[in-house]
Amino acid sequence: MSRRRFLRDGSIVAAALAGALKTRLHGSAKQRIARYELVTTRVPMDERVREAWQRSFFRQGRFQTHYEPVIVRLFSDAGLVGIGDADMPAAAARRILDSMVGSTPWDHLLDDRLGGILVAVYDLIGKALELPVAKLFASRTKSHIQQTWWSQCFPPELMAAEAKRGADLGYRVHKVKARPWEDPIAQAEAICDVIPKDMRVWVDANAWWGSVGRTLHFSERLSKFHHYFAIESPFSRDRIDAYRQLKGKSALQVTEHIPADPMPFISEGLVDAFVVGKPMGRTLVQRALMAEATRIPLWVEHSISSGVNQVFQAHQAAAFPGIAYTISVTHVLEDDLMVEPFNMENGFYAVPASPGLGVSLDMDAIDRYRIG
Repeated sequence: MSRRRFLRDGSIVAAALAGALKTRLHGSAKQRIARYELVTTRVPMDERVREAWQRSFFRQGRFQTHYEPVIVRLFSDAGLVGIGDADMPAAAARRILDSMVGSTPWDHLLDDRLGGILVAVYDLIGKALELPVAKLFASRTKSHIQQTWWSQCFPPELMAAEAKRGADLGYRVHKVKARPWEDPIAQAEAICDVIPKDMRVWVDANAWWGSVGRTLHFSERLSKFHHYFAIESPFSRDRIDAYRQLKGKSALQVTEHIPADPMPFISEGLVDAFVVGKPMGRTLVQRALMAEATRIPLWVEHSISSGVNQVFQAHQAAAFPGIAYTISVTHVLEDDLMVEPFNMENGFYAVPASPGLGVSLDMDAIDRYRIG
């Protein structure tokens, strides 16, 4: 199937979705965006991993000690409130939100330019229709999705402690980072000593392995641990010739962040899955449809650092069969800013069935982490 057809079919479905929702909303609960609130927060890494996480980031040239969710609340003239994390600087979010006041939520369906503001739009629409957000994308949805436990490149003993913590909390998939300053084999040995038999692990090199030979070396050794099932981004995704050389040789599944043109990877069978980040509107819908058609699943991580967008990500995974896993880092932050805990049980998260996102912001926590 051609790239052009994927884009065309995705646009058709997206337009149909927007039209259907607009019709339903006009008929059931007309509303306009009356005002908004915007709160910038600064949430530190959890104390148990803070020092190791910051050290790993600094070694990568990333001088970050906090995440800064920009919390949005959209108020409609019908008395409803939609919530989200803008996932952009506050000044940029404010400019967009100023332009939205007086408009209807359905004017903004699937608009990638809104970033995480789109989450609040869907929350408003779901509440107006008395439908969970997942049902805005599909009539038949999954009740549970697979959320992934996540670890930065930590020393083996801390990696093992985090793996055990994730398993004890009900996670059954763990994404770990591989970097040159820690031995991924030592990490694997430590992890596999403490996790249950049904826990699965994939390792993300973020292009640090750099060569086909090095990738095959680590792939072969890591495959000896039965928990390990995949490698992500062993080298840069623009090195398609390296992926061609790797094809059929890796002892583990191969995944990569989806490129602007994924068709060579698809048509030549170079990857077993795509990792997908931003944006989260029309583009995500198109990619999810592509994944379903090609049976190359998506591992989605467009909303990693706040609880509210993490739940939106779960709703999308519930709606689209092409999404296999969702990924976030909220469990290694000091707070996810939510009232309801993101509970996992036997590897699955139960997607809220209440209207909208089905969750609520912890305003006390937001005030505690508020900046500016």
